[in-house]
Amino acid sequence: MLDVFKTSKKKKENKEIVLDQNNIPKHIAIIMDGNGRWAKKRKLPRTMGHKAGVETIRRVIKESHILGIKYLTLYAFSTENWKRPDEEVSALMKLLVEYLRSELAELNKNGVVIKISGDITKLPKEAQSEVLEAIEVTKNNTGIVLNIAFNYGGRDEIIRAVKLLCEEVKSDNIKIENIDEKVFENYLYTKNIPDPDLIIRPSGEQRISNFLLWQCAYSEFWYSNVCWPDFKEEHLQKAIYDYQHRDRRYGGV
Repeated sequence: MLDVFKTSKKKKENKEIVLDQNNIPKHIAIIMDGNGRWAKKRKLPRTMGHKAGVETIRRVIKESHILGIKYLTLYAFSTENWKRPDEEVSALMKLLVEYLRSELAELNKNGVVIKISGDITKLPKEAQSEVLEAIEVTKNNTGIVLNIAFNYGGRDEIIRAVKLLCEEVKSDNIKIENIDEKVFENYLYTKNIPDPDLIIRPSGEQRISNFLLWQCAYSEFWYSNVCWPDFKEEHLQKAIYDYQHRDRRYGGV
């Protein structure tokens, strides 16, 4: 699935997108939005939109590998998504299990490292088991890191980190005066993963939705009206192309 590496050039609106291979984002994060709207437009159940979205995941992982992206974070299920109808939540849990079962061997073969950001203890036992197996099987790989944000919330992550740090202080393992950003980041789900250079949100919505609140401090954002199931390789390339033409100053001049 991922074993062909090439320079990616696509035509869009009669213009060829040529990416600067020396300025590829190291970490791209994507809010996979619009599955429900995609299904509704076609008079299909929302669950069919989520299933269609899985095909997009395959495309995006492959293209990310081709482009040389090192880290790819996909926002799959938020801490707020539990509010959705039970049928939809159950379908999303089953999709996670099915995806890992069907893709793990191929992902592992191609060197993908699977990580999870989020509290998996709240997931059904079957889903927990598949997640833990995927992490274990791929932990020694050296390819692209696929970080799946599942049962993830940015505020929840920060509160969790604060609690863990408080326990460390209470146990005299760390002094309050020694806590800085680098120390704090060691208690986030994304420990050892660089902050995203680029955050992509399809579907037309333009909000962060409690995603990587700490990590997005200096991320570039790119929005598209295309719903996630219709998100293609050329959309990823266009996002990177736009990113490459921005001036990232990190508060400087």
